[in-house]
Amino acid sequence: MNKLNFFGFIITSIILLSGFQNDASFQIAVLKYGGGGDWYANPSSLTNLIQFTNRELSTNIHKEYATVEVGSKELFNYPFVHMTGHGNVVFNQEESDNLRSYLLAGGFLHIDDNYGMDPFIRIELKKIFPTLELVALPPTHPIFHQHYTFKNGLPKIHQHDNKTAQALALIHEGNIVCLYTYECDLGDGWEDPSVHKDSKETRLKALKMGSNILEYVFNGGSEN
Repeated sequence: MNKLNFFGFIITSIILLSGFQNDASFQIAVLKYGGGGDWYANPSSLTNLIQFTNRELSTNIHKEYATVEVGSKELFNYPFVHMTGHGNVVFNQEESDNLRSYLLAGGFLHIDDNYGMDPFIRIELKKIFPTLELVALPPTHPIFHQHYTFKNGLPKIHQHDNKTAQALALIHEGNIVCLYTYECDLGDGWEDPSVHKDSKETRLKALKMGSNILEYVFNGGSEN
């Protein structure tokens, strides 16, 4: 592990955990992965989420998100990383080890299935944490009761297979290290209105839930 990147990440995390609404500017990133899946899907989604969260929650997230590769030591520069796509995902051993180290160091991975990623990402998550199982978060979980309240849990943004939207988590030593939003498609709801032509109400639900996730993470959410 690159010590400079590691300690830079820890220092940033300490600043963030001192209070979500603060003057410290930080950057979030999209995860670039191999396997042929479109990691670059929803190019406007994070930009819109950042703008919404900064405006509505008075945060100071850098307005431009970064792109970071799974195996890069630069991963440790970003306390929150978003991953999406429709298809295949493959992590090699070095990438799996790097992502695991990042998550154990305090990093957070949000995976949003853009429809078609599910059978692949579950296999890859087992490479990272072989002994951990994805746990469904109930509607009472704090992540649904941050600045915005979602009394029924994760909102359904796009229908896909008409299954119930699920917020699934990998929990390590009392902390969520990875949140997997399945059958929901939050990222599509964050996109520019012209892309999917979702209603204003649907987009607002997606943006509010995204803000809740960021707020939960940077306020030091814990399962203990």
